[in-house]
Amino acid sequence: MEAIERNTGTRLAKRQAEELVERAAQDFDAFYDRPESAEAAANDKDLLVLSLDSKGIVMRQEHLREATRKAAESAQHKLDRRLSKGEKRDRKRMATVAAVYDLTPQPRQPDDILAELRPVRDTSMPRPRARNKRVWASVEKSAEAVTSEVFEEARRRDPECRRRWVVLVDGDRHQITRIRAEAKRRGLSKDVTLVVDFIHVLEYLWDAAWCFYEEGDKAVEAWVTERAFAILQGRSSEVAGGIRRSATKRGLPIDERKGADDCADYLIAKRSMLRYDQYLRCGLPIATGVIEGACRHLIVDRLDITGARWSVRGAEAILRLRSLRSSGDFDDYWRFHLEAEHARNHASRYAARPTLRVIPGGASS
Repeated sequence: MEAIERNTGTRLAKRQAEELVERAAQDFDAFYDRPESAEAAANDKDLLVLSLDSKGIVMRQEHLREATRKAAESAQHKLDRRLSKGEKRDRKRMATVAAVYDLTPQPRQPDDILAELRPVRDTSMPRPRARNKRVWASVEKSAEAVTSEVFEEARRRDPECRRRWVVLVDGDRHQITRIRAEAKRRGLSKDVTLVVDFIHVLEYLWDAAWCFYEEGDKAVEAWVTERAFAILQGRSSEVAGGIRRSATKRGLPIDERKGADDCADYLIAKRSMLRYDQYLRCGLPIATGVIEGACRHLIVDRLDITGARWSVRGAEAILRLRSLRSSGDFDDYWRFHLEAEHARNHASRYAARPTLRVIPGGASS
């Protein structure tokens, strides 16, 4: 709005700007549904990495999902000017964030991973960079629909499944269930490797550690490092058993050993996705940094600003445009969008079908 007024002297109403943003994003799905939208990998040895996450967006009450909206309408606060414990002022609608990219395998050792976690990191062995990265998010579509889109994007890049598909997850069981169901539906259950983010595993280890050490005790770092190293060697079940035995031998009451039990339960439940010894030998990624960054860039930096309340259509349009920018596809999309607008508003009304000529710089004739 400021740019239009600065360059044209015309003041644009806020509602008009909102409608223009929604209109500008309307060809997003059609743009990526084109067969040529997927870039080919350099070779079949490159990994095809898929990742999913979710992030809440504060919505106007009428745009919440049905169950959340009913909970918001029925909620009663004890105080007028301040929230009591457990009360929520704002209700959120979850957006599903997705990423698909190519990655060159880089075999590593457990020591290499622990070295990267130190405050001063050795840069002599640079990490492989994600290539042909596409990130996007949707608050309008269901998590199942976005999961299907992720697999569809991967299939366009590797239609014959010649490459190794790696799906990075944060351990959420609903997310894992959706991914496995989609892989099974497409006959890819044996072709997809699920990997739980190692950083999430570390967080569980730290929660367990505070069951055995006082806050600030430096010995806790050695305890966590020792068990993290064992997990990276593929001994997650052994670590889980040791943590549970330690809590029992110390006679910790149930409330004081909760962190230890939660960690042990997590390691046992996810052990089939914690084979880090195999993943590292094969050069697979074991952290969800790309999707975490996508959550921050697409949602937090813009849709999570103080005081913002979103409609579904408005939030979806902003997410689409930010996704195009983050994926490096905005210029190509805008040319596609201009052609689509021309076809909708002009070519479809004439028998001769006049063609659109796109001039570099965004103009058209």
